[in-house]
Amino acid sequence: MTELDLPPVVFQWLANMRTDLTRYVVFAVGVWLVLWVLLAPVLRARKIRDETPSARQLLIEFGCSVRSIAIFSTVGLMTFGLERMGWLPGPRIAQGLGPVWFWVSLGLMVLAHDAWFYWTHRMIHDRRLFRVFHRRHHRSNNPSPFTAYSFDLGEAVINALFVPLWVLLVPTVWPAVGLFMLHQIVRNTIGHSGYELFPATRDGRPLLPWLSTVTHHDLHHAQAGYNYGLYFTHWDRWMGTEHPDYAARFAEAVRRPVFRRAVATGG
Repeated sequence: MTELDLPPVVFQWLANMRTDLTRYVVFAVGVWLVLWVLLAPVLRARKIRDETPSARQLLIEFGCSVRSIAIFSTVGLMTFGLERMGWLPGPRIAQGLGPVWFWVSLGLMVLAHDAWFYWTHRMIHDRRLFRVFHRRHHRSNNPSPFTAYSFDLGEAVINALFVPLWVLLVPTVWPAVGLFMLHQIVRNTIGHSGYELFPATRDGRPLLPWLSTVTHHDLHHAQAGYNYGLYFTHWDRWMGTEHPDYAARFAEAVRRPVFRRAVATGG
């Protein structure tokens, strides 16, 4: 049996799975290879923690991420079914709204996803929900690029629901959704990379203070009661959930000379 012989729903699930898995593998492996292998001697001073996660942790995270991607692909069938039944006019409507709406809808989608993530993230940190929905992700106390999609099943469903809900409510063309997904995995893998890569001012403050830095999310994995945001810092600042030592920890990470240890060891 070839792919052309498969039922449309199975064919679409396989297509979703292939796309999402490829995107995850390219960026998770790519960030790990560039930061943890190729540039590790150069960026050693920007490494947030001295310890490095074990190979066992990385393999478990990868396996759990593949499971999460299967959930994403399954939930993604909602949009496929709605579109086939004619109940999803948004992408067709958005095609007639022009290039300005393309970029506006993409920006709004990123902002809305950050809000969705913040509030659902806080919800699953409730002690009544944490063990079922979020414990798997926090078993990676010291995260890696492979932590990005290392979720319990329930958390994977919560994260997957955003895109179907968004395209159902807001006219958005599929290429904009694709760019959103690309932005999401890039920020997610970098945010779990363990190296502070964001630019800083001369006095050690984030140059772009509204963006969540690697240190910002790393502190969440170290002390789970803070820093729930994904892309931006405004929800944590508005709701009083930003880690009190965030500014100092970021400054500590960016003030270390990048080449100091490499020069000292002759590297």
